[in-house]
Amino acid sequence: MFEFLFKYRPVVFEHGQFVFASARVIAIGLLVALVIAVPAIATYRRVSAKSTRQDRVVLALLRAAAFALILVCLFRPMMVLSAAVPRQNVLAVLIDDSRSMQIADRGTARGADVAKTFAATGPLMTALGEKFILRLFRFSANADRVTSLTEVTDAAPETRIGPALDRVHDDLTGTPVAGVVLVSDGADNARPAPGAPTLDDQLRALRARGMPVYTVGVGREAFARDIQVSRVEAPKTVLKGSALVVTVIVTQHGFKGSTVPLVVEDSGRVVSTQDVALGADGEMAPIRVHVPAATAGARLLTFKIPVQTGEMVQQNNAQSAVITVLDRRAKILYIEGEARSELKFVRSAVADDPNLQVVTLIRTAENKFLRMSVDDSLELVTGFPKSREELFKYRGIILGSVEASFFTVDQLHMLADFVSERGGGLLALGGRRALAEGGYAGTALADVLPMQLETPRAGESTFVELKVELSPTGARYAATQIAGSEAKSTERYKTLPPLSSVNTIGRAKAGAIVLLSGVPVNGGDRRPVMLWQRYGRGKAIAFPVQDAWLWKMQADVPVGDKAHETLWRQTLRWLVSDVPGQVDILTANEHVLPKEPVTLRAEVRDAIHVKMNDAQVVAHVVAPSGARKDVAMEWTVDRDGEYRASFTPEERGMYAVQVVATSNGKPVAGDTAYLRSDESQAEYFDAEMRAPLLRRIAGETGGRFYTLETAASLPKDVVYTKSGTTEIQRMDLWDMPAIFLVVVLLLGCEWAYRRARGLA
Repeated sequence: MFEFLFKYRPVVFEHGQFVFASARVIAIGLLVALVIAVPAIATYRRVSAKSTRQDRVVLALLRAAAFALILVCLFRPMMVLSAAVPRQNVLAVLIDDSRSMQIADRGTARGADVAKTFAATGPLMTALGEKFILRLFRFSANADRVTSLTEVTDAAPETRIGPALDRVHDDLTGTPVAGVVLVSDGADNARPAPGAPTLDDQLRALRARGMPVYTVGVGREAFARDIQVSRVEAPKTVLKGSALVVTVIVTQHGFKGSTVPLVVEDSGRVVSTQDVALGADGEMAPIRVHVPAATAGARLLTFKIPVQTGEMVQQNNAQSAVITVLDRRAKILYIEGEARSELKFVRSAVADDPNLQVVTLIRTAENKFLRMSVDDSLELVTGFPKSREELFKYRGIILGSVEASFFTVDQLHMLADFVSERGGGLLALGGRRALAEGGYAGTALADVLPMQLETPRAGESTFVELKVELSPTGARYAATQIAGSEAKSTERYKTLPPLSSVNTIGRAKAGAIVLLSGVPVNGGDRRPVMLWQRYGRGKAIAFPVQDAWLWKMQADVPVGDKAHETLWRQTLRWLVSDVPGQVDILTANEHVLPKEPVTLRAEVRDAIHVKMNDAQVVAHVVAPSGARKDVAMEWTVDRDGEYRASFTPEERGMYAVQVVATSNGKPVAGDTAYLRSDESQAEYFDAEMRAPLLRRIAGETGGRFYTLETAASLPKDVVYTKSGTTEIQRMDLWDMPAIFLVVVLLLGCEWAYRRARGLA
């Protein structure tokens, strides 16, 4: 319809430049128009007859518009644009060769639809071949030249559009290239290495090279019926015996309101099953799953929903995650300014936990301390650590009711660095000498804590009893689960006795998350009871109550109830989870492809966690078969403390990578990470045709977006390009049907107006 009305296709108006045939003709035409217009206007002004002033204005405007349009046509408007010289330019055609092209979301496989549309003897390729020298490529992770579509197998495990376009450009360097036709569903799942060009960088480079990309989208933009396990959110490491809560994100179309089973497997063994009610179409629903962490080592957990009737994609119903269960003893330093019941019951709650060691330093008098659970007679013998090396040996710190003046300024800064630089966990408890009442406002720890510290006014009572409730966000965390499920935990908190606080609690900071909140028993505003925030490399938690032990000893609590013990054990395990050591392996992805080079990165720090650039670092790579390979890691130079190496996994299965650092022949530390080598199913996730990405690729490079249904327009559009060998074409616009129709419409409106007003 556009071409019928305006004579040419939209691409002509997008790429062309509007001009008139002759400036002299324009000048003469304007002069003639003026000569004609003046008497005409004067005539309209003198002749009134039965017409009103409004009638004359309307009729004059309609007549003037028609006259002006005819006058413009006399000036010979035209579009000037460059077009490819026939058979003098190369046109590259890239066909997606990845697994997502096997999806039959339109009744037949996407690859079959492409083969039919771009068949060598079909009308589309014949028309393109008449105007261009065609070069056919298949692409997935890279691009390869092929002679026919029979070489496209739709079997590659991933799609990388940017590198494929770069490869085509390099292959055709030195030849006149009119452009690139990219045929794909747009399911780009490239994972660029740190420092490598991103797709945005590659698109800017293509535009600078003058290589337009004409994208052809394949497949549906939305599936009619499909269930997808989109993502699994789980900690990388947990202590053995911890309550592990994994969030599974499920997306679905066409199964609204259905209930399906979610099955959890640990290395192929079913460990959990629960029914899941699916929400609205297209909605990302988080499902929290409780998984036992009873066995140490690398656990391959798979979360899957059985394939349902009518699903368009069956391979996206499962996701896996590698979680390392550590069987080690994490040391936590607990500092108290006074002997109180809270200390006794915290230690009692974790006394039997083989993975937690709570080293306690209690001030009994001025410069006198009681030490408990220390490793030797010299540990903390002079009180709180005075050096970073001594403090940074711990993985977590608990601050009880101890005032800020107990520490020196340097020690307060050390505590802040313990969280931000060492990556440790800090737990601040309530008490009469804690938080704002302890003078921490304005200190180095004020920024670390997850809430604002508000200094109480003189004489103001800060005592309040709080009925504690589990927040909706807190229900997602394993630390706050004190019963078998989220719902049961929520109800259990409602039955626990109130706790008291003697601290002024300000509002939570912008990045903080409230896990438990409390409502004053005697009325008042709700306030946070447990909250946390990420600070630097570590985390800071606040629990500003002074008698959580009531959840163990209050008369209403049943004998043998484990709520208090469970809360403290899980909170302290969470406090020290994911705390990095001196060697930290920075794995970008735990899943790698067989026979594809893998880049290993590790960050090395000394005993006070300052990045080291002079260490000797070796990665011991153990294959699933037990074969071991040692790979030397080199300092990256551009980043302090970072070392890199690469290896190629030859086997399928779980690889253990142990990185060991030494300095001057003395060991620094080590760390172990696990990588799973297997075929990727990434092509089947979010596998709908990604039209926005394909449009962006076309728009940012000067091309256009099509679908298989509209691809027949390609030969008419691609010819108008500024790339390759081109010639200038001038295309007249004065004889467009739209102009004739507008002139007729204006004159018709004038006549209709006259008839309506009785002036005809």
